[in-house]
Formats: sequence, structure tokens, C-alpha cells
Amino acid sequence: MTGAAVTLPWAVEDVEPAEALEAATPSPSPSSSPEATPTSGATEAPSPDATPVPTPEADPLTPAPAPQVTAEVTPGPTPGEVQPTPLPEPTPTATTGALVPTWPSRPAVVESTVPWGMVVAAALVLVLAAVGLAWWWRRNGAASDGGQPERAAGAPPAPRPGGDDAPTLTLPVTGGTVATDGGPSGEAGAAPGTPQDEGSPAEALSARADVTVRFLVRLGEAMIDTGSPIVQVNSTLQRVAAVNGLPEAAVVTFPTALVVSVPQHDTVQTAVSTAGSRVLRLDQVADVLDLAHAASRGDVRPREGLETLTAIVLSSPSSSTVRRAAGYVGVAAGLSLVLGGGWLDVPVAAVLGGLVAAVTTLTRRVPSVYQGLLVALCAFVVAVPVLLLVRTGWQVGLLAPLVAPLVTFLPGALLTTGVIDLATRQMIAGSARLAAGVMQLVLLALGITAAAGLVGVPAAQVGQVDTGQPLGWAGPWVGVLVYAVGVVLHNDAHRGALPWITLVLLVAYAGQVVGGVLLGAVVSSFVGALAMTPVAMLAAARRGGPPFLVTFLPGFWVLVPGALGLVGVTSALGRSTDQAIATIVTTGVSMVAISLGVLAGLALGRGVQRRLAPDAPRIL
Repeated sequence: MTGAAVTLPWAVEDVEPAEALEAATPSPSPSSSPEATPTSGATEAPSPDATPVPTPEADPLTPAPAPQVTAEVTPGPTPGEVQPTPLPEPTPTATTGALVPTWPSRPAVVESTVPWGMVVAAALVLVLAAVGLAWWWRRNGAASDGGQPERAAGAPPAPRPGGDDAPTLTLPVTGGTVATDGGPSGEAGAAPGTPQDEGSPAEALSARADVTVRFLVRLGEAMIDTGSPIVQVNSTLQRVAAVNGLPEAAVVTFPTALVVSVPQHDTVQTAVSTAGSRVLRLDQVADVLDLAHAASRGDVRPREGLETLTAIVLSSPSSSTVRRAAGYVGVAAGLSLVLGGGWLDVPVAAVLGGLVAAVTTLTRRVPSVYQGLLVALCAFVVAVPVLLLVRTGWQVGLLAPLVAPLVTFLPGALLTTGVIDLATRQMIAGSARLAAGVMQLVLLALGITAAAGLVGVPAAQVGQVDTGQPLGWAGPWVGVLVYAVGVVLHNDAHRGALPWITLVLLVAYAGQVVGGVLLGAVVSSFVGALAMTPVAMLAAARRGGPPFLVTFLPGFWVLVPGALGLVGVTSALGRSTDQAIATIVTTGVSMVAISLGVLAGLALGRGVQRRLAPDAPRIL
């Protein structure tokens, strides 16, 4: 019993753990099988928990290796795959590389800030001036070009205008026959070429040579005082000497001295004189140049020319002091408009212009040795009120009201004429004139710098403040017209010169505007000088028209090289080195551009003169 009882429980126990094991083993299986069906509901709970966890981790991981893999893979396969692509690329890159220097500085037309209304007005002025001159010349050319100027009885015939190189009337001296002066030079009543007594030829030749040399010296002095280029003075004096029987005369001209040498038998007669110490008005400039042209044609004999020249130089102004002062006020106001002055700049410039006119009138008899002090004083007197207005907050620019009243001291014409002398191989004269112009700028800049130190405004700020142009594109054109009237009134120009001066100024400014749009602001003055020079030559070729320099000199002041130079020197004294260097270089380039434009215009106008007026006075 006991043995059976013992075996039975073990058997049962052996079965029960097996069943229990089997029950334990299937228990997970049914639980897994039924759970597999509801896993849809159960998976929803873990899925949100599982999905957000890997996704943020996978996102930051993927970008990190991705660029690494691409960067590592690209160098390997890409050379084979990219090689065809760079092959077409070098060809465009080569073209782009060639265009790289021009890309930062685009064409001047694209970068220009000039209003298109002003550009259109400038183009219309140039076209209308060309058409008007052509029509006027065709209408009045035949009547005025057909006749020669009347000459007094007994005067030698005028030379035949056979071209620029055709010699004028030469009085040869051969053997015992000598040609007399034909005028009031001691042999009155003798016709040209009449044989004289055997004992008188040497004395007659010596007397006539003395008078001719004196006339050449005085005429050269006056032409230098007019501001004529040295090459023009030399060529004119040589023609005058040739027409008076001295074709071998030699002339050496400097801005402050003149040397005339004439070979005479076994000796050489030489005369030396100082020059350049006088400042002539525009009416005196016109009379001197008219006399020089008449003398080069043989219309005026030396003794008569000496008397006429003395009367011209010693002549008094035809207008009153008040009228000349009013003209200077107009010059200052007009130039301030040309320089872009605002509504307040124009009256300030006009008032200060009147002040400068009063100072120059009161100091008219001051010796020329002290003219440097006068220049610096006027610059100081003008700069103090302008800088005070700027410091106290008034909307006043610095360039227009400061430069415009000082226009009479600006050496724009002197600097440009010096560059013309250098371009025509007159090295000593050109260097001397450039040095004198630079010294004038330094004197003006010293006065402005002293005023800036007194008021407390940096001198380097001159030219940086821009108040705009309230009158729009019409402002500068109005300024040119006002400026032309002021020039005629202040410089006592003949009334008939006003239309021509106005036309030349309008053409010069229009050419500068068009040149600034096409070539840039630095070289714009080249187009202005090129446009105005032939117009001034055509005006001088007409009978009764003003001489070339009368209409040409005011154009230099409009082209403003002197104003730029004053800004540059003032900036240098104000310790603004970068601005000073840039402005001075710009001034130098502008002067060279003006001189080249003048030479190109002279060449162009000379060809026109040969066809339309071959007997017109030559400039060079």
C-alpha cells in the first residue's frame, strides 16, 4: 500500500509538472495568438511612443553623415562625371573673366545721375546751335565774305587769302631800293616800293625797323595780357614782322617777358620787355586782338599801331562802377546755379559777390606786389559768413556760395592755358602759368582754411555738402544765362558780343552735360571744350563778331577746373588727404581734357574756316 501510494504520487507529480509545463508553454502561445489580433489596438499605444523617438534622432543623424558621404563620394566619381560639365563652363568663365574689370564700373550712361530732362535740353541746344549757325552763315555769308575791308588811300593792298601758309605782304630790301612804310612813319607821301635816295636806304631801313620792333614788343605785351596762348602770340608777331619787311624776325615769348630780335645788315637789333602785369577788360581784349589781326593783314602800319595800342591800354571803362559791381553780382549768382546751389545759396552768393566787388574796387590802386594778400583776404571774408551759416544749422551748401563769389580769382583760364602751352611744346611758358595758377589756388585755400579754423568747421568739408538743385534741371540753364549777362556787364564787353558769349556758354555747358553722360564727369569738360571752340572761331570769323578770346575765356570759368582745384587744395590743408588727392587728380585730368578739347576744336574749326572764311583771323 505504502509502495503503491508512493509510486502513484510520483507518477501523478511527474505528470502534473509535465502538464503544468505544457500548460505554461501553451499559455504564452494562446496569449500571443489572441494578442496578435488585438495588436492593432495595442500597437497604437507604443507606435506613437516609438515613432517620435527614432524620427528626431534619425533626422539629426541623417544630415550629418549625408554631407559627409556626398563630400567624400563627390571627389571620387564626380571627376569623371563633372569633367564634361566643367568643359563647357571654362568657356563662359573666360568671357566673364574678361568682363570682370568692366563690371564694377558700368558704362557712364548707366551710372549717370544727371536728369534726363537736362540731357534732352543739352542735346537740343547742340542741335539747334549747329542748325542755326549753318542757316545764318548761308544767309549772310555771301554778303559779308564778298568784300574786303576798306583801307585808306595810299595803304598797301591786302594780302591775298591763299590759305594759312600764304605769306602776307613782304617789303623786300634789295640793293639801294627800299620799300617805305607807306604810312605816317617819316616817309609820308611815298608810295610803297618807291626808290629812295642813294644816301637814305640804310637810315630808312633802320628807322622803319626801329618802329616795327617797338610795335612788335608793345603788341606782344598786350596779347600776353589778354591771356592768349604763347603759340598764338608768336605766330601773330611773326606775321606782323613779315608784312612790314622783316621776315627774319625772331620772337621769344614768356608769360612775363618778351624778346624780339631782328637781323639788320651786319648787326642784330634786339628788344626785351616785361609783360603780363596788366589785367585787361573784355572790351580791351577785343580791341587788342582786332588790332593784331589788322596789323597781320597789313591794314595798320607800325607807327599808327603804336598810337592805337596806347589808346586801347589806357582807355577807361565805358560803364560805371555800380554797373560793373552789379555785373559781378550776376556772375556770382549765375555760377552758384551752375554749381548746383539751392534757394538760399544763390542769394548768399550774390551778396558775397557784391562784397568782393566792393573790396576789389576799393583796392584797385594797390600795387601788384600785394595782390596775393588781396586774394587771401577776399577768400577769408567770403568764407567766414558761409561757414557761420553752416555751423548754425542753416541749409546752406559749401561749394556754391563759397566758390561763386571768388570766381574773379579762380585761375581756371590760367591753368588751362598753361596746359595748352605744354601741349604745344611751350614748356617754359606752360610751366610758369601752371605754377602761377597753383599759387593762386594756395592763396585762396589759405584764406578759407583760416576762416574754417576761426569758425570751427573742418576745411575738409568744403565740397562735400550737397543741397541739391531745387530748380531741377532748369536751374543750371538759368544760371548760364544770368552768368553771361553778368560777364558782359562786369567786364565791359561790347554789346554786340552778348549773343555770341551766351551762345558759346550754352554750347559749352551742353557739351559738358552730354560728355558727362557718355564719358563720365571727369572727362566731360573735353566734350564741352570741343563743342565751344568751333563756335567761338565761327563767331570771330564773322565781320563785326567778337574775337576768339572774348567768347572763349568765359567758357573756361563755366567748365570749372578752378573750382575743383580750390576744393582739392583746401581739402589738403584741412588734412583730408584722400579727398585732396582725389580732387587734385580730378582737377588735373579736367585741365588736360579741356586743353585737348580746345586743340581738337581748333583743328575742327580751322577746317571749317578754310571753307567758309579763309581770311578769318587765325588762332594758332
